[in-house]
Amino acid sequence: MLNNSAKIMFFFILMTGTMITVSANTWLGAWMGLEINLLSFIPLMSDNNLMSTEASLKYFLTQALASAILLFAIIMMYMNNFTPQQPSNVTHLIILSALLLKSGAAPFHYWFPNVMEGLSWINGLILMTWQKIAPLALTSYLLNLNFMLFIMIASSITGALGGLNQTSLRKLMAFSSINHLGWMLAAMQTSESLWLTYFSFYTFLSFSLVFMFLTFKLYHINQMFNSFFDSKMMKFILFFNLLSLGGLPPFIGFFPKWMVIQQLVLNTQYMLMVIMMMTTLITLFFYLRLCFASFLLNYSESNWNFQLEVNPLSFNLMLFLSFISTFSLTLVSLIYSLL
Repeated sequence: MLNNSAKIMFFFILMTGTMITVSANTWLGAWMGLEINLLSFIPLMSDNNLMSTEASLKYFLTQALASAILLFAIIMMYMNNFTPQQPSNVTHLIILSALLLKSGAAPFHYWFPNVMEGLSWINGLILMTWQKIAPLALTSYLLNLNFMLFIMIASSITGALGGLNQTSLRKLMAFSSINHLGWMLAAMQTSESLWLTYFSFYTFLSFSLVFMFLTFKLYHINQMFNSFFDSKMMKFILFFNLLSLGGLPPFIGFFPKWMVIQQLVLNTQYMLMVIMMMTTLITLFFYLRLCFASFLLNYSESNWNFQLEVNPLSFNLMLFLSFISTFSLTLVSLIYSLL
């Protein structure tokens, strides 16, 4: 992407569209920012192959449908000023549904894994992280507790169970993203800063993993079983990052979940907390399934061991990201307790 000036331009327009949405004063301005964001992401997705073209078409149709529903609901909301007898809760629910469809939350998630499967890792990372900022920011303005409770539980369960039978790493990351989205929505009902903190940690951990998948061109689980035969360090870096994304306690990925669990307990939402923790254990199971080949070391290695060629800069960056992911929970906990 960095070698293509047109894609760099579209990437900056994509960022601009999100900024317009987040800083908009009116719903019409927010809708306009979402449209700019959508129309600049489509050229970034197409990499002149059949899968990316199909993915970009699916993404465009879904997002266009969500944008049309959103615009319809915005017009209805403006009409409410002149017809006060019409209940505004209906329009709020329609707007929420359109925004959740844009962000890929369950049960509006049907397009997300299929689109992820056709994208490169860079575009997949943008879809999992940056493309969620604008819809989630707008969702935080219109929280309907009962409806959002259903979405949180549905996203957590769908993200956990959907990833169980996946062999594609991109689909696995997509279902993981749906599960994390449930946690972000749970954080959102408490405060703005909490869901932004969770989102920041999730973005960092997703970047760490995607950077490794991109460097070693990993797309399926069976490639992971056959990789890194001569580098045990690379295996442990990869799988520590995986377990951190799953939220295993010694790693930094547990910290945002810890804060959300604490807030759910303070809000006496024990049932929601139990459901989300159980679904997180299921996601940890399919992360551990990826780690079995490395941690148990109970498989035979090939006689044809080729030397692993890694750029020293990439290796050092992976090492640094893995170090932060693995050992910074203690430091962050100390800072959090001092504050």
